[in-house]
Formats: sequence, structure tokens, C-alpha cells
Amino acid sequence: MPVTLEGKLVVALSSRALFDFEEENRVFVDRDDSAYMAVQLDRLEQAARPGAAFPLVKKLLAFNSEGLRRVEVVILSRNDPVSGLRVFRSAEAAGLSVERGVFTRGRPPYHYLNPLGAHLFLSADDGDVRAALAAGFPAARVYPQSFVDADRHPDEVRIAFDGDAVLFSDEAERVYQRDGLPAFVAHERQHVRRPLPAGPFKPLLEALHRLQAGGTLPMRIRTALVTARSAPAHERAVRTLMDWNIDVDEAMFLGGLDKGAFLKEFQPDFFFDDQAGHCESAAAAGPAGHVVSGVKNG
Repeated sequence: MPVTLEGKLVVALSSRALFDFEEENRVFVDRDDSAYMAVQLDRLEQAARPGAAFPLVKKLLAFNSEGLRRVEVVILSRNDPVSGLRVFRSAEAAGLSVERGVFTRGRPPYHYLNPLGAHLFLSADDGDVRAALAAGFPAARVYPQSFVDADRHPDEVRIAFDGDAVLFSDEAERVYQRDGLPAFVAHERQHVRRPLPAGPFKPLLEALHRLQAGGTLPMRIRTALVTARSAPAHERAVRTLMDWNIDVDEAMFLGGLDKGAFLKEFQPDFFFDDQAGHCESAAAAGPAGHVVSGVKNG
């Protein structure tokens, strides 16, 4: 039978998302790809430091057991194949079972998300993230400066999501941006029993929900909705999740309060938000990704 990734949670990510290649990337920016390739080859035996997505990848791979792979992680990178050697070497040194990779040497790699059936794409490249989102895949631009600690709460992977323009569409956010807060509240009251349209990250939340429901597992998934909504606009968000038959473990309706302080307590392995300011605040608490979609990123 042919090998297939069907039924697995598939995470695709760039090499800069998984490992700290910021120093090497400066060589690429200041010089060219040949200089970058030479640096990576020269450091082939030097394992790279963990990057922003490292804790998430490490914990998701822990769902795999001997003979049963529930999660597949694939490197999808603009790097050249030679630089890819260091990526795989670094993954092996870190104990990450990463077996597949696509290296495009400068060409946009998002086209390969479709044959992979990816549930998530993480990259440090804004253009690649936008293209992936436009193609219908959950995607976020990682913040390389994020606080990284892959050893905290080792038996639990914690993922936090913003609501509007992330889990949900930006329908309500457009009302707020156009007509202000009173109109937004009135709109949400009027439509409280109508589920919000799905946003770009609903497929990932669904995939995590299926993974969590897969019987006795070595890891637990803890999810949180962290949103600027407050009462009474909170109700439509809750009812939408109920309509989807998906539970989240925590919900924070912050009414505009800084999200970073709350995420510091939640300690996420990754947080997804459509606003760069929230991501910058969250990056001090844990890995953050900018979902470059919706009315605020037009």
C-alpha cells in the first residue's frame, strides 16, 4: 500500500520556525544565498538552538508511539537542499523524529501544503504565510524573538487562539472597524444564536480535537480562547464553539486588556493572533504567531 499522511495531524514549518537561524539569516540578507549555504555547511556538525516552534513540535511529536504515528512534522523551507542537511542533523540531535522535508531554494514553498494535507504552516516569511492563508491553510508568521521553554509542563501541549479573524471569520471585526464598539455589540446581540463563520484556524482546532479524542495518549492538549471580546459579545463566540461540537479548556474575554499578562499565566507552547501588537506582547510569555489575515491585515 502507498504511504499516506491521511488521518494524521500534519504540521509544516520552515527551518527558521523550528530552529534559531537568525544569525545565519543575516548572512543571507547581507550577502546572498551562496554565503548562507556556505555558513550552514560549515556548521553542519553544530546543532542549531531551538526556535519559536520547537516546544510545539517537540510536544506534538510526543503523541507518536512505536508503530503508531499520529503526528507528522514536515520541513517546508525556502532553504537549499544543502542547508537542509543541517536542519535534519539539528532535529536528530534534539531527538525530534522529523523525516520529511521540501527545500525550494528561494521559491515559495506553500504550494506543497496541498499534497501534504497540512493542518498548520509556520514560517518567518510574511509573504509565504499570506499565500498559505489565501490558499486556505492555517498559517502564521512566527516571532523568532519569542520566549522558548520546551521543558515546562512536559506532559501537556498548550495552544491559545484569538477569536475573530483566527478561529472565527473577521465578520464581526469588520463591523467594529467600520461602525465602532456600540454597533459591534448590537450586531453580536442580534446574531447571538447564529454561529460565526469559520476563520482560518478552525481546521487546526478540529484536528487537535480529533487528536485529543484518540483514546489513551501520552500527552494532553490544553486549549484556550484569548479574545478582546467581553460580555455580552462573548456569548456568540461560546455558542459558535458549541455549534462546532468543540470544547476549549479555558476562555478569556479580556475586553481590550493586554493579552500578554494573561498568557504569561497560561504558558502557551504557541499563541495565534491576527494583530501584531498582541503577538509582540505574547512573545514574552511564549511562542507567538501572527495570523496575517482579516480586515486588520488587508
